[in-house]
Amino acid sequence: MDYDNKLESVAVLGAAGKMGSGILLLTAVEMADLSLKPENRQRTFTIQAIDISAQGLAGLMKYLRAQVTRIAEKKMVWLRSVYSDRADLVENGQIIQEYVFDVLNIVRPSIRIEAAFDCQLIFEAIKEDPELKKMIFRKIDAANPHKPWYFTNTSSIPIAELGTDAGLDGRIIGFHFYNPPAVQKLVELICAKNTAPGLESFALEYAGRLGKLVVKSNDQAGFIGNGHFMRDALHGMSEVLRLGPDIPLVESIWMVNKVSQDYLVRPMGIFQLIDYVGLDVVTYIMQVMQPHYPGEVLYSELLMRFLEMGIKGGQNSDGSQKDGILKYSKGKPSGVFDPETGQYIPAEHFIQTCENRLGPLPELFQPWKQVVGSNNKDDFFEGLFTELKSMNTLGARLALAYAGKSKEIGKQLVTSGVAQSDEDVNSVLLTGFFHTLGPINHFV
Repeated sequence: MDYDNKLESVAVLGAAGKMGSGILLLTAVEMADLSLKPENRQRTFTIQAIDISAQGLAGLMKYLRAQVTRIAEKKMVWLRSVYSDRADLVENGQIIQEYVFDVLNIVRPSIRIEAAFDCQLIFEAIKEDPELKKMIFRKIDAANPHKPWYFTNTSSIPIAELGTDAGLDGRIIGFHFYNPPAVQKLVELICAKNTAPGLESFALEYAGRLGKLVVKSNDQAGFIGNGHFMRDALHGMSEVLRLGPDIPLVESIWMVNKVSQDYLVRPMGIFQLIDYVGLDVVTYIMQVMQPHYPGEVLYSELLMRFLEMGIKGGQNSDGSQKDGILKYSKGKPSGVFDPETGQYIPAEHFIQTCENRLGPLPELFQPWKQVVGSNNKDDFFEGLFTELKSMNTLGARLALAYAGKSKEIGKQLVTSGVAQSDEDVNSVLLTGFFHTLGPINHFV
């Protein structure tokens, strides 16, 4: 079956969620563009937007309308050629309105899983729960006569496990969009050993049409992205506990977060990133991964301590950051939760003490925003790490240890067969996590 045929009838599971809504947007636009080709004018393209929340689906349609309008504004030249036979469409606004109608017209919101029973392609972006995913796949597959292909957005569950336990006979592939899908360029592509013929090539064509950078990960729990992130986070939390006997917990957290952001020139410190993803999500991913790595301990007492006190982090519906381990003001960390008092301690109460403990930033320090777009990153990092190695400060020692552990984790992903190369590990961290420096480098 060719590319256009396969995209005639699609379902997105979890369509009202943050990941699902982005996947739905990208796919609906791609399907609408296909439907506007002259040879496809007689075809009917439909995408089932399936979610358990009717309210969420109502919000989804508003989101789609706003986003498709923006997309239309950026492709006006192409749209004018597409609608060149429409004498009634003269002004840009009319053309945009028609395109928005054409995209939304293929979307079918539904709160019933039965809507997927006649689809040929299923995108899944539901909760990261192996048993829930398997149960839904089995239910759809038992009632769907088309033997559909499944694109799972899982970021940690082995694809072979999902496919085998759900009885899909290789008709499933890992297609891990990064958050948010409409913006992030990276997709991790994970095939199982028995992936059905044609499925990988279709996935690559689809990714190419969306303008995505594809990095292939081998089918091991956590893949490249979470394989690195989870272990990177565990290192950050272990550093906090190591500092603990001599330094108050809130100060240790603040310092490790600062080091992992400023000294390593990342967009977020490790505790802000944990908050962004959600403490409950991070913990659950570690639990999913743990059985597959019996020689490791993918668990943090510190993380569980916060969770048991109701500290979860995550994001609000508008994308703003919820308070987690850190408190946020205007999107920036402004305090740390103290488990001893059950309250957030404002940063101004301890920030000067932390800075005195860490010592001064390297003279060559530049903020992430300044470095990320630079064309001279190698020269910058050569100088930065040379300076760090010459500094006898706590901040420099923590930074070098952190960078060294990050490199060790990256190399282990390659030697254990999760990643196919050092370059793939670096691509995931540079593109998916917006790091300015890949973890596997010659500076450390």
